[in-house]
Amino acid sequence: MIYELRVYHAYPGRLAALNKRFETITLKSWEKYGIRQVGFWTVAIGEGSNDLYYMLAWDSLADREQKWSAFAADPEWHKARTQTEADAGGPLTTSIDNFILAPTTYSKMR
Repeated sequence: MIYELRVYHAYPGRLAALNKRFETITLKSWEKYGIRQVGFWTVAIGEGSNDLYYMLAWDSLADREQKWSAFAADPEWHKARTQTEADAGGPLTTSIDNFILAPTTYSKMR
């Protein structure tokens, strides 16, 4: 099992639209492809009040490549993303950080 940590840095004032897109559109699209979320977080205390953190679980890098590529090529997802950005007045994120994580031998999550 591997995990993917993604950090979306939202434009000021657009974090709510980003959260709404995940809640109402993206998660449903992920279900089609078997993409499994571990959780989503925003910053309650500290820097990064415009950031959305989330983690995905994958069986392997090959599993990630197959499922993420299928999702990324989905024309319905592209249409929905374009529409949500148009509704918000432009892109929702300034940048995205992405980390593939391997659990340590002593980690509860394996």
